Amino acid sequence: MSTDITIHRGLDGVVVDTTRISKVMPEINSLVYAGYPVQDLCECCHFEEVAWLMWHGELPTAKQLADFMALGRGQREISKDLLSVIQKSPRTAHPMDVLRTAVSFLGMEDTELDKTDAATNLKRSISMMAKIPTMIAAFYRLRKGQDFIPPRSDLGFVENFFNMIFGRVPAPEVVHAFEVSLILYAEHGFNASTFTARTVVSSLSDIYSGVVGGIASLKGPLHGGANEAVMHMLLEVGEPARAKEWMLTALREHRVVMGFGHRVYKNGDSRVPTMKKYMREMAKFTGNEKWLEIAEILETTMREQKNIHPNLDFPSGPAYYMMGFDIDMFTPFFVMARITGWTAHIMEQLADNRLIRPLSQYDGPAQRIVMPLKQRGI
Repeated sequence: MSTDITIHRGLDGVVVDTTRISKVMPEINSLVYAGYPVQDLCECCHFEEVAWLMWHGELPTAKQLADFMALGRGQREISKDLLSVIQKSPRTAHPMDVLRTAVSFLGMEDTELDKTDAATNLKRSISMMAKIPTMIAAFYRLRKGQDFIPPRSDLGFVENFFNMIFGRVPAPEVVHAFEVSLILYAEHGFNASTFTARTVVSSLSDIYSGVVGGIASLKGPLHGGANEAVMHMLLEVGEPARAKEWMLTALREHRVVMGFGHRVYKNGDSRVPTMKKYMREMAKFTGNEKWLEIAEILETTMREQKNIHPNLDFPSGPAYYMMGFDIDMFTPFFVMARITGWTAHIMEQLADNRLIRPLSQYDGPAQRIVMPLKQRGI
């Protein structure tokens, strides 16, 4: 291998393009969406407002928001054929696999795939944002042998989702905590799944293919699947009295501890304080203080031993669990949020597209001579 070439494994530190959608700002240790700190958006905005911001670069006016919400509410239903695909999925399948297939089928239902202009792709983005919660809720209930609950247009985005899952709308505290998690998960620069989506459409593939690629990338435990792994870890610990020794043992044995560290943040994930606030509220509201206590002991021990801070998945996992959701549904919730960021990036990529095609440095054998089969003694 030539010594004058620097290999950036995992594209670490490589800047490949520009974006106006979001940025992690080290100087204020904050994630901003189009200039707005995400923690401020969590306290001042609904998720639909943040979706509009992703796609338009500005927050909506009251009329724009009302029209947008009405448009989304009218697109929540999925076709009977798509519902049948979900119904026929193996009950043992991971929900991310079902969701990946459902979005792909949704793309096949689009009779105007040849239209790739920005306005049409925006319509598709709104449709996917509206329908993905219905897909998730359908599989959630069907695999439990429960009847599918159709979406309602008279409920808000989060309220409708809870109703499709549980058949009821929970207390406002639960609704708001879930909505905050969606805002925090909505966008995060050129992360693995977003870069995957941009790479897929850079070949001029369609927006559905880009989203399917994003879902496939997000599924992995080093990306979106980490929130599931965090809750499995807390369940393994079991009790606050075991937490510190569990972490010390894990570090001593060099285990991978999910929910800690981040490629971008060096002084802690700026989204964590906001999500921790709502994790604490869920613990207080539900009375499940045990998971909060375990998480705090694990976090303190990791920081004392390794000076490594938690990322967003660490508080979101137990927060979702305390809301009553199955653990393997946590990553699909990530998709519900990140569909806004993915589609914003897809449209940004296509607006000034260049095929993404990096180089690699070959370090295999030097040129060799191909010997005929007989001379190889076979």
